[in-house]
Amino acid sequence: MFDTLTDRLSGILDRLTRRGALTEADVAEAMREVRRALLEADVALEVVRSFVDRVKERAVGVDVVKSVTPGQMVVKIVHDELVAMLGSDAQGISLAAAAPVPILMVGLQGSGKTTSTAKIARRLTQRDKRKVLMASLDTRRPAAMEQLATLGKQTEVATLPIVAGQTAVQIARRAMEAGRLGGYDVVLLDTAGRTTLDEALMAEVVEVKKIANPHEVLLVVDALTGQDAVTTARAFDQAVGVTGIVLTRIDGDGRGGAALSMRAVTGKPIKLVGVGERFDAVDEFDPQRIANRILGMGDVVALVEKAAANIDAEKAAKTAERMRKGQFDLNDLKDQLQQMQRMGGMSGVMSLMPGVANLKKQMAGANLDEGMFKRQAAIIDSMTKAERSNPDLLKASRKKRVAAGSGTKVEEINKLLKMHRQMADMMKMMGKAGKSGRGPLAGLGAALGFGGGAPQIPPEALEDLKKGKMPEGLPPGFPGGGFPGGPGGLPPGFPGIGGPKLPGLGGFPGLGKKK
Repeated sequence: MFDTLTDRLSGILDRLTRRGALTEADVAEAMREVRRALLEADVALEVVRSFVDRVKERAVGVDVVKSVTPGQMVVKIVHDELVAMLGSDAQGISLAAAAPVPILMVGLQGSGKTTSTAKIARRLTQRDKRKVLMASLDTRRPAAMEQLATLGKQTEVATLPIVAGQTAVQIARRAMEAGRLGGYDVVLLDTAGRTTLDEALMAEVVEVKKIANPHEVLLVVDALTGQDAVTTARAFDQAVGVTGIVLTRIDGDGRGGAALSMRAVTGKPIKLVGVGERFDAVDEFDPQRIANRILGMGDVVALVEKAAANIDAEKAAKTAERMRKGQFDLNDLKDQLQQMQRMGGMSGVMSLMPGVANLKKQMAGANLDEGMFKRQAAIIDSMTKAERSNPDLLKASRKKRVAAGSGTKVEEINKLLKMHRQMADMMKMMGKAGKSGRGPLAGLGAALGFGGGAPQIPPEALEDLKKGKMPEGLPPGFPGGGFPGGPGGLPPGFPGIGGPKLPGLGGFPGLGKKK
């Protein structure tokens, strides 16, 4: 998401920050490049004009001219205006209404509306602890109702029983009645879509809205359609009054123009974004954090949320305690590899860390093989219980057996064992110096290969995080905090940091050209 724009803007702003005093000509030249970058990212022309004019007006002001670091002041101005363009504040789905709260899902066919309905239902059920009922009002698309019923089983969310021959309005009325009688908190109404906007589609949605009286009307649009998504949003808003937008397939759009234009053009907030195929691959759209990512500043809050969602805190705390005692075996290594994989792999974690924007190019050029996680786990699974607990047992004959069982080579097993020894030594040293983490993020550092757990974050740092800023003075064990040795504050022991092949990356398993 926004990869192309991030690369362009980072290069433009880096050149500004390397200069001393800035002239009006310097700012004008930079703004021309920013304008070109935004247009290439498929941002609407009217939005680009307004954005560039506001930045230019502030960037040639007294505050920048007299600033000690004028280049960084311009970066801050660009960041602030990006946040304003995206909507300033994050706005989640509102449930502030009498139960059952009706939520109407609208959009064109193929935008991912039915899948998004299931994702939102799962999110409300698991995260917000709400009792949710889903109902398909799509009587035209073949098997549309059956699709939602199947998704309901997969997400463990109730769906309205299918009754053949009913119209969309009749189904909506029955869904709301079932919601009241069944004690549901939320009723999600998945309406029919068309391949194009037409009068019949709008008329049906308007009738359904009259019956359901929805508290939220969420428009689902495909980010890959670019500025056509903005056109769709305008049409639906005029017909039914959209309250929020759900952007799907944002992970497949390297430009991000639709997301950047949507709020500015329609005035409607983007509430959620789909970032993958899995049912949990839906995130709130936070303008502060999105602006940070676009400018290569990372997203520490998202990293923390990923860790909290994918790491068993109790298990991680026990593992961290074992590491502090120097007890780090291959079972622990496998757990760490799997946790890293669940958090999006090495590239996924690194992309959220501040100060590593330039490192991403090195990673891309190094052909980082994320599939190595699975191969490393397969090697460990092919070992006996005794071998996993005591790697010293693995001599030549045992290595050959493990290689045959895992479909790998002895050389790969030797690399895994070497990495384990290095990490075990690092854990032991850090365990002697580190302190135990006892907060909600306890064990985060251990799960990422830090070994010392994740100590409590200072209150002032939490406040910075809430404001979308990168906090200073993060404790050792937290990503980017407390370690002077690695790039972006990462510790030398972080998986892949400090190896010989590529500065900051050579030690990571699987780095180098794929064989």
